[in-house]
Amino acid sequence: MRARHLIPPWLKHYQPKWLVGDSVAALLASMTLIPQALAYAALAGLPPYLGLYAGLLPLVGYALFGSSSVLSVGPVAVLALMTASALTPIATQGSAEYISGAILLALLSGVILLLMGFIGLGSLSNLLSLPVVDGFVSGAAILIMVGQIAPLLGIKSEGHTALEILVSTLSNSPMTDPEAALMGLIALTSLIAARLGLPFLLRKMGVNPPRAKLLSRLAPMLIVLISVLLTAIFHWEKELPVVGVIPAGLPDLTVPTIRLSMVYQLLLPALIIALLGFVESLSVAHSIALRRGEKINADAELRGLGTSNILSAFSGGFSVTGSFARTAVNDEAGAKSPLSGIIAAALIALVLLFATKVFTELPICVLAATIIVAAANLIDPQALIHHWRYDHTDGLAMGGTFLGVLLFGVEAGIGLGVGLSFATLIWRTSRPHIAVVGRVPGTEQFRNVLRHTVKTLPDILFLRIDENLFFSNISAVEDRLLVEVKRHPNLHDLVLILSSVNRIDSTAIERLQQINRDLLKRNICLHLAEVKGPVLDRLGRSKLLQELSGRVFLSSYIAELALRQHNIDDDNQAPESTSPADPA
Repeated sequence: MRARHLIPPWLKHYQPKWLVGDSVAALLASMTLIPQALAYAALAGLPPYLGLYAGLLPLVGYALFGSSSVLSVGPVAVLALMTASALTPIATQGSAEYISGAILLALLSGVILLLMGFIGLGSLSNLLSLPVVDGFVSGAAILIMVGQIAPLLGIKSEGHTALEILVSTLSNSPMTDPEAALMGLIALTSLIAARLGLPFLLRKMGVNPPRAKLLSRLAPMLIVLISVLLTAIFHWEKELPVVGVIPAGLPDLTVPTIRLSMVYQLLLPALIIALLGFVESLSVAHSIALRRGEKINADAELRGLGTSNILSAFSGGFSVTGSFARTAVNDEAGAKSPLSGIIAAALIALVLLFATKVFTELPICVLAATIIVAAANLIDPQALIHHWRYDHTDGLAMGGTFLGVLLFGVEAGIGLGVGLSFATLIWRTSRPHIAVVGRVPGTEQFRNVLRHTVKTLPDILFLRIDENLFFSNISAVEDRLLVEVKRHPNLHDLVLILSSVNRIDSTAIERLQQINRDLLKRNICLHLAEVKGPVLDRLGRSKLLQELSGRVFLSSYIAELALRQHNIDDDNQAPESTSPADPA
């Protein structure tokens, strides 16, 4: 029984007819993975062949424990950049210590993800809001592109921010390698043309749109192979920087070296990489699942990604997550199950065993062109416009994260974005929406007097508070109550409708007690209506209900009936007035 539980759910229901679709998808996805893996390893400051290691076992790990049928896990540009950003201050790129640090970073992020998955912390993806993620990805994409200008031209550059890298590149531009620059620019132009024009050309030739789009995604592999072939024929490896020797054979499975001093330095970057990788992967998985009518389990995603990163570390790779481009290829090629990922891993293994020499003469400038085009697809200017139009604070969070990444670096940028998200959250909750409401004629419903035609009473005021009550917003609530009391000089009863209040802290309760006392001095009774059970329990543990000058009503309608009857009994009946709908 226990052995049966170890079998992935998708494998229990696998149908043989799916094998063809999974195999074709695996072939095309691996053709996309190979050039990207080499390029992203170089972007991370690692030997390019380590990208192939990072694209091998992680595919298997995710297939066993993840929940998406087509998500393709492996190296991605953003995590490669974050790896370089985390390791550059503590080791020299390409050194043994640097490689060991990258492996340890993958291990730490994998352990963090796996623990989060076992504890059931899938909801932590909400720590990074969509505007922050969009801003970070767009900013990181530009940072990546700026950083690849130098290798595209065959020169070196240094720096931590986009401005520093750009200045370094410009200062070293007189040393541009003409041959590398020419090949890099030709590759870049070809990739852009293939991305923009190839689908249109293929459709003109009679290829259906989905297949044309799929074939255009294979252009990077074709250009990589052409550049390798030309380099081999004309011996350009003597003039151009190339990938160099790629060890033949599968990676050795070894336990990563763990140094406590390096663990201390990399723990925070590992946490950031884990969270960002999870959010990025989950968004990709959800977008595909919605189209396929599937369900994604966030905790299973954590376990799948955690296992993938741990396996990457044990096989000498670096941090990985779900790739949008490769997942799209997998989906468009007709993958039916995670078996496509296992088959893709087998194809990568065959490349490592028998075809590594093919890529030893791949020019670095062509890899740079591949990275630039891939990163350009991550920039989303429409997202900023959308977030700003929807909510200025969301636009501010995205813009702040975007500029933070460019001006201050990766960690500072995402830290600024998270800080802005929490700041906007506090700003919103500290200014709760409070509505004066009245009863819709002929119903028991109470609505905002500014939005509906409702009946109100001059001596009874109904206020609905649409936010939880706690220390940072209770002052705003108190100020609004005083304003409304002054606007209603004949007020005898004030009813607070708490239907939208799910939580109230001790500070808010203390202030409500003071408000109750202040209103009583003005001969105004404070009443509560539509109080939820958990909130009523908290109020019951305080002195508020004992001191309350009024009553607690089950509904606003019951409150109105009771208070009107009470006023009639006291011969204080007041005529009803009608509040017209606000034209705005």
